Amino acid sequence: MALALVTGGTAGIGHAFAVELASRGWDLVLVARDTARLEAVAEDLRTRFGRETETITADLAVRADMLRVAERLECTEHPIDMLINNAGFGIHASLLDKDFSIQEKALDVMCLAVLVLSGAAGRSMSARGHGAIINIGSSSGIITTGNYSAVKAWVNTYTEGLANELRGTGVTVTAVLPGWVHTEFHERAGINASKLPDMVWLKAEDLVREALDDNAKGKVISVPSKRWNTALWIGRHLPRSAIRALSRTLSNSRKS
Repeated sequence: MALALVTGGTAGIGHAFAVELASRGWDLVLVARDTARLEAVAEDLRTRFGRETETITADLAVRADMLRVAERLECTEHPIDMLINNAGFGIHASLLDKDFSIQEKALDVMCLAVLVLSGAAGRSMSARGHGAIINIGSSSGIITTGNYSAVKAWVNTYTEGLANELRGTGVTVTAVLPGWVHTEFHERAGINASKLPDMVWLKAEDLVREALDDNAKGKVISVPSKRWNTALWIGRHLPRSAIRALSRTLSNSRKS
């Protein structure tokens, strides 16, 4: 059976990936920090879909934990056929804060871990001649809302570079650039998104189905929904001064 590893697989977009893949007949390896929640989600997937579900408790901000996950990706017994690099969190902090611990953690989880895990998966999959890597970037990567935008711009660009290196190996690589998605993401980050209109929001389930289909087609960039495709096209063609002004307005609207 095909086997997918999903980081941050117990909540939000990661959980939606796990459910959709299980419904399509995939077995799973779920990675998350909360052991109790991890086991509860795994048992639910086993019960609902009858899929084998392995769990790895790991905090990707901890180097030893991250390297354990990388080792699993390169394991030749029960090899991983798809990697979903989803683990991440919102950043409700100023770039001027003297305490930079949250910014450091963001770089560890959403940049370094993506780099190391994707590299491990890419080596293993290319040696077998097939596989898929999906990295959750963001539409925020084209605007300038603090370090989160910078982190996701890195993920978006890194994924395109990885796709170049793995071209012709049988490994498909996709960056997913969602907009706002109905999950617990914003609440957990302390970001006030209540003023945003309903039309900007996406359902995680719809995003995931489109991302998986785009990856199967070999698309390197997946932007879920026509409205977000249009928004990103506009964003890429606006002057950077306009993007900065838009970003300031958006950041101010999120303040609680």
